[in-house]
Amino acid sequence: MGEYVFPAQATPAVAVESGGRFPVHRIYCVGLNYADHIREFGRDPQRSPLVFFMKPADAAVANGAAIPYPPRTNNFHHEIELVVAIGRAGRGIAPAQALEHVFGYAAGNDLTRRDLQRAAKDRGEPWDVAKGFDHSAPVAAIRPATRGHPTRGRIWLSVNGETRQDSDLGQMLHDVPHLIAELSTLYTLEAGDLIFTGTPSGVGPLKPGDCLEGGVEGLEVLRNTIATPVTES
Repeated sequence: MGEYVFPAQATPAVAVESGGRFPVHRIYCVGLNYADHIREFGRDPQRSPLVFFMKPADAAVANGAAIPYPPRTNNFHHEIELVVAIGRAGRGIAPAQALEHVFGYAAGNDLTRRDLQRAAKDRGEPWDVAKGFDHSAPVAAIRPATRGHPTRGRIWLSVNGETRQDSDLGQMLHDVPHLIAELSTLYTLEAGDLIFTGTPSGVGPLKPGDCLEGGVEGLEVLRNTIATPVTES
């Protein structure tokens, strides 16, 4: 095998509460997994099947980092989510065995260019440019699953001290074992994969200067600020 023709990028990684770093392989995301969020977009939860999409691994952002306001949008939104970190590979995983593949859990924010997402929906196009852009996946430190698998507990997000999202993990329409099982029928899950499991209602716009805090009960609180856009070079 020959040498790379230019230096390879470093492997994206997320901090782990107990020490070390979790190397990110892929970032999978789930849409339409809380009934109240489905309703706030004018849809019927009974007629809204799960939506899966992806973000690039290097979209992961560390806790505490400043996130540049992204280009080509005037409607940049937050979406607080429980993130599942996969620690063991598998395909066609049964729900009863799904938690055996979990390394741990973290709070994450599925940042979204909402105007681009709505335009893509209207045209029947994929959501890639709305969801999978630079710095679009902030993730707090991962708590190992040896400390338990959260099924209930507060999930929340505030902007500049004002609470915008406030719900409970128990409101998810599809729980973690079933999400893992379903995803594993579409992809071979690998150690290093992250799964963003969906957001509750209360999503809303962000602007430069905003300070975000969000979390899931029992997990590290995710804190980020929104910086000014990166200037064109």
